[in-house]
Amino acid sequence: MFNNSTILITGGTGSLGKALTKHILHNFSDIRKLIIYSRDEQKQFQMAQEYPSDKFPQIRFLIGDVRDKERMVRAFKGVDYVIHAAAMKHVPIAEYNPDECIKTNIGGAENVIHASLETGVQRVVALSTDKACAPINLYGATKLTSDKLFIAANNIKGDNPIRFSVVRYGNVMGSNGSVIPFFLAKKTEGKLPITDPNMTRFNISLQGGVDMVMHALENAWGGELFVPKIPSYKILDVAEAIGPECEKPIVGIRPGEKVHEEMITASDSFYTYDLGKYYTIIPVTHQWSIEEFVRTFSASKVSEGFRYNSGENTEWETVESLRNLIKQYVDDTFEV
Repeated sequence: MFNNSTILITGGTGSLGKALTKHILHNFSDIRKLIIYSRDEQKQFQMAQEYPSDKFPQIRFLIGDVRDKERMVRAFKGVDYVIHAAAMKHVPIAEYNPDECIKTNIGGAENVIHASLETGVQRVVALSTDKACAPINLYGATKLTSDKLFIAANNIKGDNPIRFSVVRYGNVMGSNGSVIPFFLAKKTEGKLPITDPNMTRFNISLQGGVDMVMHALENAWGGELFVPKIPSYKILDVAEAIGPECEKPIVGIRPGEKVHEEMITASDSFYTYDLGKYYTIIPVTHQWSIEEFVRTFSASKVSEGFRYNSGENTEWETVESLRNLIKQYVDDTFEV
């Protein structure tokens, strides 16, 4: 599928962008180009040291902002597949700088869509977040809007064969700004601040996120929102896994934070199908046959009222499993 093709990743210097880069270059060496599109020149410079042009002639680095449609149209020319990973994602920063969050997460999504439609891109996969499900903060609200824009883009493409889809998942283990690297850094101080002792979160590895994006690129029919079946963890178990000897003061929930995260609400259940490894929420307006979709993917409809949230999950990480995952995916020198 990717033979002699060009793939572009917006926000390509982020945690998932770098993991996607590694996966694509390792598994699809016959691609024509892999374009890393982002606005941070320092991160691009550092990433270019990891992928020197003499060893990785396929890779290109382009400075650009998703807010700049004209730049994106130029960048997207000749591109076959777009993975949209660029976003403002820190909840408190978005609450304090709402205009900037809206410009990047909503305006940027619109620019990705229109640049893709104008340049012959074949498929677009946009990254979402569990915070976009029944959002209570601005970040989640902007990502829900972004999801809706990408899903609806399939309705305005006319006879263009392009397909837009979305992947939604929970906290990526070890990603920049997430709780595990934060706790690892705070461990040296002897205190791990706990927002709420009942707090839970979904957990997915970087590779799990990569696999999901590649699944959507290869299998999406257009308009699906994919959700992975992944375990949850309790914030207290994360703290215990990292610093059993540390103090764990309760500091209170930050603005815009939930105790439990959702990825599928009861209202979504009317449009949600079980694909085995993933759930998918299909678009209300779709351009293909539901019956054929069900046959092709052996999909089964979830029960009415079904919901999927981190506090009611059936699969849980333990303190010991978290320690093993931290050593495997975050810090191979980690010891308790």
